[in-house]
Amino acid sequence: MVRIGLRRSIVPGFLPTLGITLTYLSLIVLVPLAGLILKSTEMSLSQFLGIITNPRVLVAFKISFGISILAGLISSFFGLIVAWVLVRYRFPGRRILDAMIDLPFAMPTAVSGITLATLYSEHGWIGSYLHQIGIKVAFTPLGILLALVFIGFPFIVRGVEPALQEMDKDMEEAAACLGASRAQTIKKIIFPQLTPALITGFTMAIARALGEYGSVIFIAGNIPYISEIVPLLIIIKLEQFDYLGATAIAVIMLLASFVMLLIINLFQVVLRRRFYQ
Repeated sequence: MVRIGLRRSIVPGFLPTLGITLTYLSLIVLVPLAGLILKSTEMSLSQFLGIITNPRVLVAFKISFGISILAGLISSFFGLIVAWVLVRYRFPGRRILDAMIDLPFAMPTAVSGITLATLYSEHGWIGSYLHQIGIKVAFTPLGILLALVFIGFPFIVRGVEPALQEMDKDMEEAAACLGASRAQTIKKIIFPQLTPALITGFTMAIARALGEYGSVIFIAGNIPYISEIVPLLIIIKLEQFDYLGATAIAVIMLLASFVMLLIINLFQVVLRRRFYQ
């Protein structure tokens, strides 16, 4: 008789740890999400569609997703440059600069929002100069973009740094010895190795930006149809005791976020297979 089962691991305790993991995941993630979905079933389809197709809601979705993706792209570009400088070069103040990257993680989001609003308002240290040349940051979509770049930037830097540290410099030197230009080395050797880490950081930055609230509301101005984000709209619905409206918006936010992250992860898998075959 053939005995089929799990192969024994060197480190015991697989089943208890698996049980703890699944229980934790269920209580913290799956049960709340299931509750959200069940709450939405209290509405009829016409009620649900009426809420999510409201022009104000549609504009809020456009602002949240559009600016989050743009902020992720900007953070990826500058985060890659900063990570490269921190890993490849040694200079005075490097450790201080490296520590400052984590400030958005450590600062309360409300503090971040108040700080950005103070600096970039029309009378702020930076905003006053921008206002003189016709650029208004605070209380505009540009302010939302600034806040989302601020909170998403560290995800890119911390995601790319380990990949840069593990990268074999001998391959770059070999490419140079074989006559490859710097651009060819970046395109054929460096960038393919960094792409998975860069996409991971980009995904995390978008995920954080979509749910960001505290650092945005102080600088956005929260003007309907102009600078109102979806998380704020959900809070407004809750304050009005419109729980079904808040649930409908949250469900669409959840589904849209899931689909977008799924597409990005599938794209990452395709790139890995392409570059590492």
